[in-house]
Amino acid sequence: MAESLSPSVAFAPRALPPSRAFAWFESAMRLFKRAPWRWCVLGFITLAAKLAFELMPGIGRAAAEVIVPVIECGLIIGASQLERRGKLDLRCVWGAFRAPPPALAAIVVSSLIVSAVEISFAYALAGVNLLADPDDPRVTAGVALAVIGAGSLASLPFVFVPPAALFQRAGFVGSFAASLRGFALNATPLLLFGLISLALAVVGLLSFWVGLIAVFPLLAAANYAAWKDIYTPPVEAFTAY
Repeated sequence: MAESLSPSVAFAPRALPPSRAFAWFESAMRLFKRAPWRWCVLGFITLAAKLAFELMPGIGRAAAEVIVPVIECGLIIGASQLERRGKLDLRCVWGAFRAPPPALAAIVVSSLIVSAVEISFAYALAGVNLLADPDDPRVTAGVALAVIGAGSLASLPFVFVPPAALFQRAGFVGSFAASLRGFALNATPLLLFGLISLALAVVGLLSFWVGLIAVFPLLAAANYAAWKDIYTPPVEAFTAY
């Protein structure tokens, strides 16, 4: 029984075929259809928080890098709630803030690594400092797409850090180790996952960011589905903080 397994066995990742990436998004779509309006409210809160912090002068950009990733993790908690309980509680958007400091640190640091790749790539490609001036006219559509693509690829090894921190309670180092093991066994399906995610993000941006209200929940639910599929966790693991 799952309850008798040790944590190291219960959360041992398995290798899956590339086609499983489509199954993750199918699962995400099914979850989205069960509560579309609530998902959109959560997506709006996430987008509004991101825009509010980035438009805030001074430390707004830095605050966005720390706080928004934790808010986004609330969507992963919401996917777990909806699948297990049949109800999506809007309060889940704040759920990840209850995690202990090591889990929060893992979530934030994994996001900062991706942001650092994007910032470095933008500077190398167009000489743009995204931290100082994200609206620099040199950030053309092509440059923006390249930067987003680089960030998407860079995020793949760390895509399971949030669920590992929240559900596996793996701590700081353990969350990164778990995510890297899962990525090493599933690089191909996760690359396909990243390409689909990138396409959805571009669609959301082309709709003047409005589409991100639906894209954010879909990506979070797909992340949750991928983690559950690869790590086959025991039932009790789904209780987040």
